[in-house]
Formats: sequence, structure tokens, C-alpha cells
Amino acid sequence: MSPEAVAIWMFVTLAFVIFLGHPLAFSLGGVAVLFGLLGWGGSPEIVFSLFTNKTYGVMEEYVLVAVPLFIFMAQMLDVSGIAEKLFHTMHVLWGPVRGGLAIAVLMVCTVFAASTGVVGATEVAIGLLAAPNLLKRGYHIPLTAGAICAGGTLGILIPPSIMLVVYGGLTNISVGKLFAAAMLPGLTLSALYIIYVAIRCGISPELGPPLPLEERMYSVKQKLYMVLTSLLPPVFLIGMVLGSIVAGVATTTEAAGLGAIGAIILAIGFRKFTWPAVLDACTATLKITSMVLVLFLGGNAFQSIFMGLGGGDAVSSLLLGLQVNPYVILFIMMGIVFFLGMFLDWLGILLIVIPVFTPVVQELGFDPLYFGTLICVNLQMAFLTPPFGYSLFYLKGIAPPEMTTGLIYRGVVPFICLQWVGLILCIVYPPLVMYLPTVLFGE
Repeated sequence: MSPEAVAIWMFVTLAFVIFLGHPLAFSLGGVAVLFGLLGWGGSPEIVFSLFTNKTYGVMEEYVLVAVPLFIFMAQMLDVSGIAEKLFHTMHVLWGPVRGGLAIAVLMVCTVFAASTGVVGATEVAIGLLAAPNLLKRGYHIPLTAGAICAGGTLGILIPPSIMLVVYGGLTNISVGKLFAAAMLPGLTLSALYIIYVAIRCGISPELGPPLPLEERMYSVKQKLYMVLTSLLPPVFLIGMVLGSIVAGVATTTEAAGLGAIGAIILAIGFRKFTWPAVLDACTATLKITSMVLVLFLGGNAFQSIFMGLGGGDAVSSLLLGLQVNPYVILFIMMGIVFFLGMFLDWLGILLIVIPVFTPVVQELGFDPLYFGTLICVNLQMAFLTPPFGYSLFYLKGIAPPEMTTGLIYRGVVPFICLQWVGLILCIVYPPLVMYLPTVLFGE
């Protein structure tokens, strides 16, 4: 079988198996076994010895220890009630502004994203607080849904992000540099969302009416106290995690451990630390980590067979043979990632495209750190794009009955467009990505 045929048929078979409803991890592994046996003369010894080596390689990947630690940190933060206090504070501060509650949602999501590193914990916590409050005050349902979903997805990009940790493990790029590179793009996206909500509600006040005066009657002293007690705890946690990495006193894995300890301290401080809460956090961490690592193993099996049979070389030759500007090829790759994001989760996409695109990027002369950040910015859209956007499912699972699936889908469309704007800004203005890594870590 030619490498071109391998590239085509492996992806066609994978798509067929996934659409039959089989789990992605086992779909990747099963297709890998099938094509490994077909491509190497039906010899199971070669195929399974390769899988064994790849599995052992994953077990030796030290940076992946950070994954369960960051997940546990997010779970304990959810227990501590920080999101509730922070939302109430922003609720009061931004209440007088048109669309102020939606802006408050986006600001809380931004702070929470920099404290957790995952999407699910942020979106569920904020969605449970914000959706009923905004709808009760007459906010436009699609705008409310879009703000919660888009704000929640910031958790997968703004450090400390699980996706950046996994990307660093896949590509051997420093996770600290990835954290630095993703910070400004993440904050840029947050700013774009806030500006969009402010402009839209400024033009059409009925979409986001201001908070009634009686609900924001607090003195300056009271507001200052609310800000200090709700904002300092997450800032303390962010400082423990990101500060230790930037200062060079801790590796990413060690910083994740500090973050887990910090989240426990905050839960104790807010008197929410109980053994049932710890048990729930540990159970959720075990489930999510197991899911991530099983996907990792399935993806490793798929990519090893795909590359071993020449599929990667075939795709590289095809892209490099286009004889066009390198940025055209870059946009083609971004388009492929966006399309896959409609049907697969971020981890499956990383495991499939990274071994294929990395040689192309090196040949085109793009900085691997720059390209990796663009991929991670792009993968935010995978959480919002129908039909299989996980953020849409998270919100639908906790939303009031009047927030229908159709209205949620309608609400995220403007924010997907804004994510494309943010991605294009990163492409046409590379310092947005490369400035912080250069300042913090040198050329």
C-alpha cells in the first residue's frame, strides 16, 4: 500500500469508526492495529512491540505528572466557592453598565481560567451561578449562552492549561515557554469578547439591561473589601503556579503540585475542606486523568503506525509541493484543525495532527513555539463549534429549560468569529505570541 493510500484510508476508516459511535481512544487504537497488520504483513509481534515501546514512553513522560495535579487543583477550587464570591463582586461592580453582568461573567472566567487550567470546572461553576441570574434580569439568551461558553473555553488556553502541558509533552517544547506564549493571546481573546458584549449591548440595551439600583447599593469601602476578599485568593494561586515557573524555582510539574497545595489551603480558608469534598475531587481527577491518558495511548498507537507506513511523509510532500507562500500553507493547516474540531476533542486532534504537521512547519521555517501556540488558540474553537463542541454540552447540562440547544448554538457563533479574529491577529502579528517568552526566557 502506497503512503498516499495509507494517509487517505487511515483517516477515512477513523472517521467511519468514530461516526459509528465508538470511543475515540479505542477507535484510534483499533484503526492502528488494523493498518499495522495490513501494512506489515500481518505480523502482530511488530505492531504490539511498537505499541509497548510507545506506552512505556508515555509512562516515562515526567511532564504529564502535572495533568492530574492541575485537574485536582481545579476540582478543589470548585469546592472552595471562590467562583461564587468573585462573580458576586463583579456582579456588583459591573451592574450599572449595559451588558455589565455578561462582562462580569467574562472577567470571572478569565480569572478562573488562570487558576484552573481546564474548561469543564470553569464553565460548570460559572454557568450555575450566571445563567439563572442573567436570564432573571432579562438578558438575551443567546448572548448569555455565548458569553458563558466562550468565557469557559479560556481555561484551556490561559495558563496553567492542561492542553499546553500535553502539547509540551508531545513536542518536547518547554511548557514554561508555552505558558508564556499563550498568555497574551488568551487575554486578547478575553478582551475581544468583552468589547463585543459592551458594543452590542451599548447599541441594543434590551439585550443586557443594567442592574437595578437597589442591587448595587454598596459603599466604596464595602466594594473594596469584596474585591480584596474575592480577587486575592485566585491571584495568590496564580502567583504560586505561574510565578514559580517564571522565577525558575519550580518545573511545571512542581508548580502543579504547589497549585494543588494552594487550592487545598484556599478550601480550608473558606471552610469548605471536608473529606467528602476531597473524595469527590480525587474521584473526578482519577476519571479525567484516566480518560486523557487512554486517549494519549490510542493516539500514540495511531500516529506511530501512520508515520511508520509513510503517511506523514505523504501529507508533508503534498503540503510542501503546493509551491505557495508559507502562510497559505499555515492557513490550510489551521483550517484542517478547525474542521477536525467540529467532530473531535482537542486531545484527539493534537495526537493526530502534530506528528503530521511538525515536519512541515520545520521545513517552512516557522518557530515551533509560535506554531504550537497558534494550534492551541485554534483548538479553543473545538469547544464551541457544533455539532460536538464540549462547552455546548457542559452548558446545556446545567442551563435553565428556556436556554435550548438551538439558542446555545446561535449564541456561540459570534464568539467563534471572534476566536478567528484572535487567531488571525496572532498570525499577522507574531510578537503577540513571542514577546513574553522572549522577555522571560530570552531568544
